[in-house]
Amino acid sequence: MDNRYVIIMAGGVGSRFWPLSRRSRPKQFLDILGTGETLIQQTFRRFKSNCPEENIFIVTSAGHKDIVIEQLGIAPSNVLAEPFRRNTAPCLAYGTFRILKENPDAVITITPADHLIVKEDKFCKVIEESMNFVKDNDVLLTLGIKPDRPETGYGYIQADRKKPVKGYSNLLKVKTFTEKPNIELAKVFIQSGDFYWNSGIFICNIKSIIAAFEKYLPDMFTAFDEGKKLFGTKQENSFIARTYAECKSISIDYGIMEKADNVYVMCTDIGWSDLGTWSSLYDHSLLDKSGNSRIKGNIFSYDNRGNIFNISSGKVAVIQGLKDYIVVESDDVLLIVKKEEEQNIKNYLEDVKKETKEKYL
Repeated sequence: MDNRYVIIMAGGVGSRFWPLSRRSRPKQFLDILGTGETLIQQTFRRFKSNCPEENIFIVTSAGHKDIVIEQLGIAPSNVLAEPFRRNTAPCLAYGTFRILKENPDAVITITPADHLIVKEDKFCKVIEESMNFVKDNDVLLTLGIKPDRPETGYGYIQADRKKPVKGYSNLLKVKTFTEKPNIELAKVFIQSGDFYWNSGIFICNIKSIIAAFEKYLPDMFTAFDEGKKLFGTKQENSFIARTYAECKSISIDYGIMEKADNVYVMCTDIGWSDLGTWSSLYDHSLLDKSGNSRIKGNIFSYDNRGNIFNISSGKVAVIQGLKDYIVVESDDVLLIVKKEEEQNIKNYLEDVKKETKEKYL
């Protein structure tokens, strides 16, 4: 039996990419880069190099299970449907206990469904190396990305350069985690050379992650452990519905990684982005001679610079005189926002929600 497994977390709503990303089809199910593959399809394909397809599990919302099966062609039994959104810790607990029922010797990579990896060959080598390391070591390993700018939208990992792992040049003990610093602190992090972006990708053996749940999230561990015999049976869905109703909403970072003393970081450069904002998408897009990103659509552009344009198929847009704007049209919604103000899109979405009773979400 192959002990390599992957859990792809695909439960996000992608509200920062509204109106392109909607509740019915969030960001991970969109070809947001115009590559011919949705983000979850890219993620699934990448991991097939490191793991048998039948050992890849997708955790998503119950309402998106059919989309996952349609886009990936995956067996329905490998799609784990969450009845409610409860952040990443319950998501990971669900996937881990499901795999435990199948293989108590599993080595698991946990990854978001909607991140960009440009250097795919290098990424696969890093994952293989990481899986080999955690196989026989009681550690929780995360991928740290070498930063190239003082980014305030990412979490940071401080690595202890005095404690490298023997035989590895880029594997270090983690000292601290820091969530999304302000620009001044981010600059200090970059200058120190000890800090890496937190990719949100984790690798561990199943015994280590189960022990971490038992130690740091004991209530969640107990809840899932009580039903461990029901995973993979007809009773699984009803058990998960009951368990999720009782689970607190907490991330794996806050719940375990920031508390555990056996966390290590594999420091690497794999061309990673979490594609969390329109600006990050702009940074990874092809630009025209005026620096505009024309992601999609029949656009007639005049005297525009540094913009992001995305227009639905079958429509024509004539745009003149804009600089550094986001212009996105999707079905029944048109969004026009300055790039520097995009953090307010969530607020605007709340206003739309209140006034239209969720019609446009």
